[in-house]
Amino acid sequence: MIESLFQGDYAPQPMDYRLVTLALLLSFVCGHAMAWLYAVTHSGLSYSRSFVRALVVLPVIVSLVLMVLSNSLVTAFGLMAVLAIVRFRNVLRDTLDTSYLIAVISLGLACGTQRFTTAVIGCVVLGALFAYLWGTSFGSRLTYNLILNLSWTRPLGDLPELAALLKRHTRRVQHASQHSGGADSTDLSYRALLRDPDRVEELVDELRQLAGVARVQAITAHNESES
Repeated sequence: MIESLFQGDYAPQPMDYRLVTLALLLSFVCGHAMAWLYAVTHSGLSYSRSFVRALVVLPVIVSLVLMVLSNSLVTAFGLMAVLAIVRFRNVLRDTLDTSYLIAVISLGLACGTQRFTTAVIGCVVLGALFAYLWGTSFGSRLTYNLILNLSWTRPLGDLPELAALLKRHTRRVQHASQHSGGADSTDLSYRALLRDPDRVEELVDELRQLAGVARVQAITAHNESES
């Protein structure tokens, strides 16, 4: 049964399943490297996690498509016709949704051209890849999960005491802004990544009990990447 699966390409130019597997895995590694580099170096205002995931998936899909086409002009025109029909009927706004759509079209094309082994290997590799991206939340960038606004009525030289309290509850804290709130107070704003997101109330209570802290406001921040 397994041997017949590996010899299941009945196209005019059958492909070795080992080459199919190697090409798909290598394209995944290359796409993953590029997606990771993009996520690390991106500095724009709009960051899309879906786009980052598509950078991982698309090289694998393109590799599968080119193996299915295999210098066949007729198959290439068939693929263009299918994509044109889908594009006419549906407007997809999500990059990953587009990747799923192209993936299933490629698999259907592989089956329709009797490249059954290629279709099975491609389905397994792409399925595992999509599951990996979902399970690991690849592409997410969470730099903080809490915004703290408070009023400080003590001298600014005493701020290290406040910083020590914040450090006990956070993995990372950033002093976002500071401006005068009146004659004897300073308005401070912090962005923090909590050690335990469920202990926000405990942090707020400790801040309110600290001498010099007034008007504490805690705002839970969500993942900064667009879905």
